[in-house]
Amino acid sequence: MRKSPVVVFAVLAAVATACSGGSSNETTPAASSSAAGPSAGAADPSGTPAQNACGAEYLAQLTQREKLAQLLTVGITGSADASNVVSSEQVGGIFIGSWTDTSLLNASALDAVKANAKVPLMVTIDEEGGRVSRAANVIGTAPSARVIAQTQSPDEYYQFTLTRSQALKDVGITVDFAPDTDVSSQPDNSVIGDRSYSDDPKTVTDYASAYIRASNEVGLGSVIKHFPGHGSGSGDSHTGAVTTPPLDQMQNTDLVPFRDLVNSGAAVMVGHLDVPGLTEPDVPASISPAVMTLLREGTGYGAAPFNGPIFTDDLSGMAAITSRMSIEDAVEATLVAGADNALWISSDAVPQVLDRLEQSVSSGKLPADRVDASVLRMARYKGVALGC
Repeated sequence: MRKSPVVVFAVLAAVATACSGGSSNETTPAASSSAAGPSAGAADPSGTPAQNACGAEYLAQLTQREKLAQLLTVGITGSADASNVVSSEQVGGIFIGSWTDTSLLNASALDAVKANAKVPLMVTIDEEGGRVSRAANVIGTAPSARVIAQTQSPDEYYQFTLTRSQALKDVGITVDFAPDTDVSSQPDNSVIGDRSYSDDPKTVTDYASAYIRASNEVGLGSVIKHFPGHGSGSGDSHTGAVTTPPLDQMQNTDLVPFRDLVNSGAAVMVGHLDVPGLTEPDVPASISPAVMTLLREGTGYGAAPFNGPIFTDDLSGMAAITSRMSIEDAVEATLVAGADNALWISSDAVPQVLDRLEQSVSSGKLPADRVDASVLRMARYKGVALGC
């Protein structure tokens, strides 16, 4: 989400939620070590990653099924579950949630899981502080974003985050699904509420920027969320469909932090949000081609193009998606729409999801060159040196 020199790290990418969850029980999996540059979100001047010959050697290591698996981040229950899904299917990321055996939050335990991966594995977690804190028992507690903005300066928060980000990295986490860049005045205990730094877009940008800069400095991946903005949504996407204000009304509020931070080095997480003037009926942002195009091109909200990784919010534990489609349908829909990484909270359906995705590639519904582009985009985010 922010800028800094190249950093080394690896990524692994719930039941309440993956990243949009407001419950204190939410968590995400951790990732394997690799290098991630702070420019991960910047536009790639060399064009579509799949078109770059420099990625050919990396892609050649993987079968078509394994390439597709690199675009999945799944929740795991513990070491055995994680090792099995990595060794058997070569998923690109694991997600450490509230249900995950906490003994896995250990560098040695995660190294053992990472050893099963052919290419760097992402280990992901939801560690925002406040009520969305999955590693508090290991690295200590932190105030909510709203309290942070009321009690610390951005510089103080930067220093505070340096310490916590390093602690996450030391136990083997490679990506933190934070900071929350939603702009919100909702009550503290609402779905976003005190997870938002402020109802002032500039304040959100300043504090989120400090968070990202610190994460970049220690080599921990960061992810801004929930594009295009959950802070003024009509409800909680964990429990049902959520409608935001019309897109034109979000231009000077919800979209401002994303516009300002799109080239910060952070990845972006897209929420399950119905956006009048942008999404089609019954097609939330996380599976909407129009939303992915808005983010990639930037012109529809005055931003620079974004060529970093696009993650989805949890696709299997949030009713805004599950009331509409199966996990197989949701993963296929989001990758076809243009996302790079589908996130959900269990490893159970991975074989079935990959079967569906292989069929989608074979039929041409999911173009093979698009898959390659996403695989290389994720590799760059993990810090893999592709030679370009």
